[in-house]
Amino acid sequence: MRPAERQGYIERLEAFVEAHRDRLEELLRVYGPGSRPASHGRYALVGQPETLVILERMEASPFVLRGRWQEELETLFLDDLVSAKAPQHQAVSCSMRKIV
Repeated sequence: MRPAERQGYIERLEAFVEAHRDRLEELLRVYGPGSRPASHGRYALVGQPETLVILERMEASPFVLRGRWQEELETLFLDDLVSAKAPQHQAVSCSMRKIV
């Protein structure tokens, strides 16, 4: 996150969660801990507190997120989160999509 974006971030994150509450709850129910997909060792980020920040960044700044992610972490975790948040009728790809 760029320094200029840090001011007011808590409020923006709260607004993001409120605006997408139903989809976030569905994501947790379908892919979170105890779900069938999670039992296969995938979707490890779903259900973790930092997931809310990652999802918000996917929407607000997807290319910066992916670039920084690739510098530090295995992209499989991010790709799983991208595919999990996609509406079920959409084809899964590694592109960045909006939450809704």
